[in-house]
This record gives sequence, C-alpha cells and structure tokens, in this order.
Amino acid sequence: MKKGKYLSDLYKNIENKSFNVEEAIKFLVETKRVKFDETIEISMNLGVDPRHADQMVRGVVSLPNGNGKSMRVAVFAKDKKADEAKEAGADIVGAEELAEDMQNGNLNFDRVIATPDMMGVVGRIGKILGPKGLMPNPKLGTVTSDIKVAVEAAKAGQVQYRAEKTGIVQAGVGKISFGSDKLVENVNSFIEAIQKARPTGAKGTFIKNISISSTMGVGLNINI
Repeated sequence: MKKGKYLSDLYKNIENKSFNVEEAIKFLVETKRVKFDETIEISMNLGVDPRHADQMVRGVVSLPNGNGKSMRVAVFAKDKKADEAKEAGADIVGAEELAEDMQNGNLNFDRVIATPDMMGVVGRIGKILGPKGLMPNPKLGTVTSDIKVAVEAAKAGQVQYRAEKTGIVQAGVGKISFGSDKLVENVNSFIEAIQKARPTGAKGTFIKNISISSTMGVGLNINI
C-alpha cells in the first residue's frame, strides 16, 4: 500500500477520536512503517500570549529516558572550567577563538553553554546565536559555573522548550525504538514540566490541546 493511502486510511480510523498517552504511543509504535528510527514529537497549544513577559513559557526538562538525539555541545570556558567541560563530553571548548569560529559560520551545535565570566565574549555574537536559539541563558541552565552538570545534562538528552508566538510548544521526546513504556514516561514528564511552568500571567485554560505524532506518522489528539 502506498504511503499516501496508508496514512489516509489511518486518519480515517482516528478521525474525531482522542486518546490517552498510553493509547497514543501504542498506536504510533504499532503502525510504524518506515525503516529509520522515527522521532516521537509532542505539540501543546497553550492559552498564553508570549508577547507579554508574564505569559512566556520557557525552560528545560530532563526526560527520564533521554530524547535519543546525539547532542553537539559547545562550551565557552577557560582554564579549570574548560577542562571540566572536556571531561564531561563537550564537543568543543574555547573562548575568544570559539566566538570567532562561530562568527565565521560554524554553528553546527545543538547547545551552547558558557561560564558567567565568558558572557562578555559570548555577548559579542549574541545576534548570531540568538536567532538560532543557541544564546546561553541562566534560566535555561546554560550560563553556569557548574559546567560538568550542564554538559552532562545536555548530552543525556535534556530538552529545551519555548512557546512560539502562537502559544504552541513543540519538542521531540524520544525515538520509536524506545518502546511504549519509555516513551510514555517521557511524554508524561514533558507534560508535567509544562504544567509546572504555567506563568503568572496565564488566565483561564492553560493547556488547550495536546497532540502526539511520529516523524512520518499521523497526529493523535490527547485527552487533557
């Protein structure tokens, strides 16, 4: 059966239906067809307007089973802290020379971490890192003196999230090869983290809608 017809038939089976997390994950795992290891993605529509500072939803969550993604981590640090970063598994560690390298276009990283004393250097390339979502931020734990913990958390699959202009938060929460139990744990952990991140300015219904999908699969509505 061709992929288009296959997905079309799947959508007919789930039309107007809602699932709990366990049911949704089981459905996606059992109906996978592609040979590569698909990512399980979650999308949450929140009742916030991120244009207002007191309604911004942004943070990090360490998933119990990681996210299955190989994270490339760059660290701005010197001396002892640079050694700690390397020992923790950072892919590249540097200072002024690293900033220059990034300024020349080397931005092949998933996470950029910096010690507080290096923010003067990092600030010079803020206009480059910011649009890529790579600018270190104390609230996200990426500006820290505890470099070892930050690097290890990033490498273990710690997920950063941020509400888009429309109030939607999206993230990859694991690979289909994890199996149902681990994926359910990850999804529930992510939802719980968003619930705890409810901003003071959010009024009325905070979580309006949740859907879960696989890279090449259908999207399933989740009971809230």
